[in-house]
Amino acid sequence: MKKKQIYKLTFSILSCIYVFFISSCGSSKEAVSISSAEKTVFEQVKGDTITIASDKTEYEIIIIEPGFNTWLNSIAKPEGYYSQEFLENRNYLMVVEWNQRVLQPMRYNPNLYELQIDYNQNIDYGYEVNYKLYNYFIYFQRKYNQRLGPFLPRI
Repeated sequence: MKKKQIYKLTFSILSCIYVFFISSCGSSKEAVSISSAEKTVFEQVKGDTITIASDKTEYEIIIIEPGFNTWLNSIAKPEGYYSQEFLENRNYLMVVEWNQRVLQPMRYNPNLYELQIDYNQNIDYGYEVNYKLYNYFIYFQRKYNQRLGPFLPRI
């Protein structure tokens, strides 16, 4: 009889540990709060086209995303808010994640992740390119409820 009691006690303790572990590993992601002004921008259907370019590096990104230009000019932090080094570091992390998702169309929506981004950490693209690319990533993550890295896409 003592063996059954020990077995039941061990099983109960292991079950509690398992339940605790599963519940603590559950949804610990913080939700991103979206303002009504931002929701309005996200609901735009008219296509915005914005070109991110640098004459110095002959680098160009064309973004065709409804609402992005409006969001960039009205909601995003202004130019100069972040340092170029901050933008470069975050952009590199998000580009790596983006490119991995492009290569996994069965796992990630291929309508969201269509083309790879050629971003070389050793090239100085300048402040404007890094600023607009970073803000596009923030816009994209907030609009489509995605996470391209360990950081919450905050404004």
